[in-house]
Amino acid sequence: MSAAPIVFSRVGKTYPGIGARPTETILRDFDLRIEAGELLALVGPSGIGKTTLLHMAAGLETSDTGAVQTGGDRRLGMVFQQPRLLNWLSVVRNVELAAEAAGVSPRRGLELLTEVGLDGYQAAFPLGLSGGQRQRVALARAFSIDPEIVLLDEPFSAVDALTARRLRLLLQDLWLENPPTGLLVTHNTQEAAFLADRVIVLGGRPARVVEEIKVDLPRPRSPEDPALFEIHRRIMSRLI
Repeated sequence: MSAAPIVFSRVGKTYPGIGARPTETILRDFDLRIEAGELLALVGPSGIGKTTLLHMAAGLETSDTGAVQTGGDRRLGMVFQQPRLLNWLSVVRNVELAAEAAGVSPRRGLELLTEVGLDGYQAAFPLGLSGGQRQRVALARAFSIDPEIVLLDEPFSAVDALTARRLRLLLQDLWLENPPTGLLVTHNTQEAAFLADRVIVLGGRPARVVEEIKVDLPRPRSPEDPALFEIHRRIMSRLI
């Protein structure tokens, strides 16, 4: 696997008005580069365009103007706010299907289920798992394809605070094994500071970069590190 950069070049996006809702331009001439092997976090108010940018990187949405480049046909893992598992298939089949579709040996998926603490749950079905366990399956599925790019859309916002903390530590461990290029969309500024190499704070309409904050702290990181709290405070000050 070789990580690939993600480049947004003069990207524009306008949503047409529906009924009483006016036409809305959320992005205009937007530029951003995510370096290969870097994990970048996007933070900003709701509706500013964070998820739109992530969907463009995934190929789920197109820009009206400009271009989004991911280096060609890359193996791409995604983790959403909800796990989006196939409830009629076992845990192991959910992970194996992703690996098979990517042309990767399913053995890696089996190893990852053990790494994420689900050894013994391979034959279980998603509806029999807790929310945190289902999100562990989603993480194993995303990393089972040996991804070059990983996109994370508020991945831990639907679980309780303690489970989210454990999942962030788990994600950090998975990332350190073989870092892909990552884009994290989150409203949680502490999560952004803990996980990211760089945090981009968005503001305005159309969206623009109001601050770029580099997180020059070695990994593995501890959530209790006072330096992370200072970065969190800096992010919050820009949002407020």
